[in-house]
Amino acid sequence: MNLIDYIGSCNRHDLQNFIPFMVDGQRVGQVRPAFADRLLEWDRVFQRENDALHLLTPPAATLEQRSLPLRQVLETLVERSLLRHLHGEQYPVTPGGPGDGLLLIDRAAAPWFGIRAFGQHMNGYVRAPEGLLMWVARRSSDRVHFPGKLDNIVAGGLPYGIPLARNLAKECWEEAGIPAALAGNARPVGAVTYVVETEKGLKPDTLYCYDLELPADFRPRCTDGEVESFQLWPVEQVQAVMQEGEAFKLNCNLVIIDFLLRHGYLGPEEKDYLSLVSGLHAPLP
Repeated sequence: MNLIDYIGSCNRHDLQNFIPFMVDGQRVGQVRPAFADRLLEWDRVFQRENDALHLLTPPAATLEQRSLPLRQVLETLVERSLLRHLHGEQYPVTPGGPGDGLLLIDRAAAPWFGIRAFGQHMNGYVRAPEGLLMWVARRSSDRVHFPGKLDNIVAGGLPYGIPLARNLAKECWEEAGIPAALAGNARPVGAVTYVVETEKGLKPDTLYCYDLELPADFRPRCTDGEVESFQLWPVEQVQAVMQEGEAFKLNCNLVIIDFLLRHGYLGPEEKDYLSLVSGLHAPLP
């Protein structure tokens, strides 16, 4: 499998399958027309106008008060088994960055509305005489999403109201037992974006990427049950596994491709080099 194929898989969508989702006159997402029609049952919360779905937010309210009508609709959809569950983490509904929230939405419901979501993914690596080694996590078999797939050493969503550094430290401890003092050495190295259509809806995601050089004697351990094992591989082996087939959770491939480019494992002589560089930064709708 060519690495460029992963970028294609993460950006497979057709915007003609969606209509805009609007809040306060700003487009903050995309919804399928059939889902929008279901939501019109709550005519005091949603309105369809000019081929767009509008959320009718309470005037002059706090963020929590503005979010309450939507949350109540989502809870009813779960009761009716139209949505599987709610996650409990709140994401900002935003036309821009994660700090520009117009209201809040449960993480599990964000794709149904095509809301921009933000996450943090970290490459954990070790310097060895033979070159760089990368820690690879294997997701637990009981995960709802991508069970048993390979993963970055640390990866998680960015909930509303939690600073980036604090959230990364939390994820480092929960997923790999990395103490805060060591996690504080993680370097922000950029971001990747992608837009993929799923059975739920549209996922326009931004992943903030980090590198953390770990001591040779460090051994990660999962503290929250999301990871069942860790392996330390030469970076060349990580790349080979990616090229053999879809062993990694889909979006983790993009984070690793970014690492390979930045550390010189993929150079300008590569056939798809320029497409890889630009493909990691897909424009968000």
